[in-house]
Amino acid sequence: MTTLQEARRRLQLHAPATRIATTADPGALSYYLVGGATLLLLVIGVVMVLSASTITSIRLNDGNPYANFLSQGQFVLIGLPILVLASRLPVAAYRGLAWPAFLGSLILQALVFTPLGVTVGGNRNWIEVPGLGQNLQPSEFMKIGLALWLGLMIGRRGVDLDDWRQVLPVLAGGGAAVGLVMAGNDMGTALVLVMLVAGALFIAGLPVWWFGAGGLVGVVGVLALIVAYPSRVRRIMHFLGMGGDDPTGTGYQSDHGLWGLGTGGITGVGLGASREKWAYLPEAHNDFIFAILGEELGLLGTLLVLVLFGVLAFGLLRMMRRHPDPFVTVTTAAVTCWIIGQALVNIGVVIGLLPVMGLPLPLVSAGGSAMISTLLALGIMLAFARSEPGARAALSVSSSAVRRSLAVVGGRLRGGSRG
Repeated sequence: MTTLQEARRRLQLHAPATRIATTADPGALSYYLVGGATLLLLVIGVVMVLSASTITSIRLNDGNPYANFLSQGQFVLIGLPILVLASRLPVAAYRGLAWPAFLGSLILQALVFTPLGVTVGGNRNWIEVPGLGQNLQPSEFMKIGLALWLGLMIGRRGVDLDDWRQVLPVLAGGGAAVGLVMAGNDMGTALVLVMLVAGALFIAGLPVWWFGAGGLVGVVGVLALIVAYPSRVRRIMHFLGMGGDDPTGTGYQSDHGLWGLGTGGITGVGLGASREKWAYLPEAHNDFIFAILGEELGLLGTLLVLVLFGVLAFGLLRMMRRHPDPFVTVTTAAVTCWIIGQALVNIGVVIGLLPVMGLPLPLVSAGGSAMISTLLALGIMLAFARSEPGARAALSVSSSAVRRSLAVVGGRLRGGSRG
């Protein structure tokens, strides 16, 4: 048995009961890995949005260099309490929310085809929130609803993924989500949803031939969607090196992203000293923020971000291996494929391994809906990590130790002030 097969066997829902974990690892390690990586990536993201958006903010907001940064800060301040609250809910609450969250996300996504819908960059994937002057991207929250629904449908007792009659309802639900997003012309987000569904089904043990058949259908569908839009054809042609020599045309954004990375070298030109953010690189604080990070912080900065996403992935995979609840295992697999898969796609686009798709870098790029939905999803992951075998006891011991330490420090400070 190969290493991959062995890893998959241990992660599958029907693996032996010993996977409940008799390891010597600290019970709360998954919690600390996920939480720590999330906070560090968030800090890096806030700093880089401030640096990458100043010139754009000055140009578009009457000379205020902090406009985009303050907007992003508001979303972070909204998302963090949501993360904390989500991390405190029991697993049973999320199991009960799975159907309402999924159906609600489908209804919300359908609103983009009403007068509330907003088209940005050719994609009709936003709705205007009346009275707030803000746009909401429903597909970001659909990722959460779909992940919870997949966990409920696939993780329920007695499900048999060798029976096509039990697989088709799951595929139909996933197909409805993907179809609604694709109807709005957002191919990048649809790809993330496909990865999310595939990851959940793979971990659950769906026979491999399903993935082969689905891959063939997907390739045909993607090719049809590319051919239907000339702009996509031009992007693919440029990616394949057949777009001609036009530095101001289709490849403009990709070229400037690579130039930014190349300029950064090993240590970067210094935080805030990017040249590409001076209106040369489009979406410098959004989809291509990794290029600005590489330019200002160099190879070392980009490797730090990659390591942090690796730590986040390791924490989520560890939780999938140890947790006894199939609902948690499948939902975590879906969220992992979403966040880690989207990060890899974004980075692959910036470094020229993939054509431009318009996907943000989770926790790092600017964006309100994406930030809040990602923090909510990771809050759910922290709630799952708290219910991992041994985690609650370990977290209780840790919090007791912190309280005792604070009490000792407080006592000494009070004693010193009296002296």
